[in-house]
Amino acid sequence: MSNTHLPKITIIGAGASGLFCASLLGQQGFDVTVIDNGKKPGRKILMSGGGYCNFTNLNIDSQHYLSQNPHFCKSALKRFSQWDFIELVQRHDIAYHEKELGQLFCNEGAQSIVAMLLAECQSGQVNFSMQTELLDVFATSSGFKLTTTKGMIYTDKLIIATGGLSMPKLGTTPIGYKIAESFSVPIVPVRAGLVPFTLQPTLRDHLAKLTGIAIEAEVAVKQQCFKGNILFTHRGISGPAILQLSNYWQMGEPIHINLLPNIDLPTFFIEQRDQAANQQLKTVLAKLLPKRLIDCLIQLQMIVDLPLKQLNIKQQQSLITALTDWQITPNGTEGYRTAEVTLGGVDTNYLSSKTMAVKNEPNLYFIGEVVDVTGWLGGYNFQWAWSSAFACASELVTSYRSKKK
Repeated sequence: MSNTHLPKITIIGAGASGLFCASLLGQQGFDVTVIDNGKKPGRKILMSGGGYCNFTNLNIDSQHYLSQNPHFCKSALKRFSQWDFIELVQRHDIAYHEKELGQLFCNEGAQSIVAMLLAECQSGQVNFSMQTELLDVFATSSGFKLTTTKGMIYTDKLIIATGGLSMPKLGTTPIGYKIAESFSVPIVPVRAGLVPFTLQPTLRDHLAKLTGIAIEAEVAVKQQCFKGNILFTHRGISGPAILQLSNYWQMGEPIHINLLPNIDLPTFFIEQRDQAANQQLKTVLAKLLPKRLIDCLIQLQMIVDLPLKQLNIKQQQSLITALTDWQITPNGTEGYRTAEVTLGGVDTNYLSSKTMAVKNEPNLYFIGEVVDVTGWLGGYNFQWAWSSAFACASELVTSYRSKKK
């Protein structure tokens, strides 16, 4: 596409969605500049997935996303799917592997994905202005005027890809939300998502002895349930299942923990009475759970310590309940400091699900995590970044071509 009279496009944010959108537009000949307050692009990508970047998931589906408008993400996810991004990864000869539940990770580290995105941007001659902080945005008759720490920028189209508030050490700011509000686009209240729980001081002190212990469990709140590892920490509880649950938890609600989701406990106790009736209960339970955890549950008076043969029917039922429905009311979460994502964001009712454009400001777009679309743990949020970026770029290319005709 010839770049004669092509609109100038400025993207705020050099993260996953911003870089991918910039590469797509640059390769179509648009004059694209990416602005970011950090030293290097893709900083959050580099930290993701334990440094190996869980870049998508084989099981992408809209039901794995949270939003006040649960249908909003469907169009973008369908138009640019996980298979489309996997094809791009393969084209760049990036080796990857599948972990549990369809999660795809780079073999040689997250730098592979950042290098791929930057190579795609380079082929599109994308301009970068790093260590540049956006201070304010004003609408003009033909586009926008941006006030930055490096002077004024005039642009025809503005794409906000600023992400959320998680990982504040990376310099995250609420500027994306402020821009939305300045153009009368509401913000769905934001909070930390995919984040560990903290506990009330008394329970925390008890469970601190379990720091480092991980077990497979089933955790639930209201109607939402996740099965996977939970990890005891010196501050509370973490692990994949807990992070998933945190997106659905509300302050004051108890969480329900089944410590033995794969065990038929009534049958187990029948078998043990036949084989080891004289053993202490904690010795029998040590066949199923870490000894430190059993000792802790005894100290919390959740289970009794007596010979198995003395366990009556009522005590056995209480024990089964304690092990399969341990109810804990978290004190809160660890907040944005350790959160992987930000729940809430730009209200999707004010955006086009097809183009990511603001309905009453057609030259302004919001993509990625800044939007009120939050995925599960496991590559879903990266896929939303790729899909929303593609929807935005496709609209700009299509609208330009239609005007040219």
